[in-house]
Amino acid sequence: MSPLTKADFDYICDLVYKRSAIVLDSRKEYLVQSRLASVANQNGCASLAELVTGLRTQPSGRLSQMVVEAMTTNETSFFRDLHPFEALKKVVIPELLAKRPGEPHVMIWCAAASSGQEPYSIALLLREHFPQIPQGNVRIIATDLNTQVLEQARQGIYNQIEVNRGLPVTMLMRYFEKSGVNWQLREDIRHMVEFRECNLIQPWPLIPSVDILFLRNVLIYFDQETKKSILAKVRRTLKPDAALFLGGAETTMNIDDCFERVPLEKTAYYRVRKAT
Repeated sequence: MSPLTKADFDYICDLVYKRSAIVLDSRKEYLVQSRLASVANQNGCASLAELVTGLRTQPSGRLSQMVVEAMTTNETSFFRDLHPFEALKKVVIPELLAKRPGEPHVMIWCAAASSGQEPYSIALLLREHFPQIPQGNVRIIATDLNTQVLEQARQGIYNQIEVNRGLPVTMLMRYFEKSGVNWQLREDIRHMVEFRECNLIQPWPLIPSVDILFLRNVLIYFDQETKKSILAKVRRTLKPDAALFLGGAETTMNIDDCFERVPLEKTAYYRVRKAT
């Protein structure tokens, strides 16, 4: 397909920013055009120009949602980067249990769940290492703005390449079942995670106060003001002793001074500073 005109490219960048706060610029023009070509083909558009004409006619319809979803990055894997999950296992969850003897309730939110590997990794970690927590006392909410990947996540079906990325073989054999050439998570594990649609720059769905929040590899796509707005809402969602995990290249420094960084062996998490 012929490339976008500058006016059309600027229109796409503006639409995506208004709908998702994702910042696109000229350095990503090839990426934008290649992803738009797929959307154009799905909708029977003969050219990118025809696609943009359709967007201009109905800027808030299903087509614009497809364009925004196409611009999201859904890179994920089981136990991605490993160290945050080790921190959960060795430090964060044990400390949480120590503060709440008896039958503790644990509320976890994965705020950019993509196709589900991250929240399912947490569910598997809890099942493997914390059997003393009744399953009914664990609630994992997983959200994303991309409705297509959320549907895949609900099904819990992954191909061989996806299960080979980060998932221990012992967990594959214990918690997955063959589904044709793919693998599907057992139903009891799938039921541990509740998937919802959520656009972080729009009003959030009702989320209970959380003990652990994974907001990893999300803030890097936003400008400074959007980051401040999201972190302010995060603070109101966290319990006083909650742990916030960001991506390895992300920080709250110079964005929101109400957080403090808690270093661990090979990673770190953030918590809201206690009032003095």
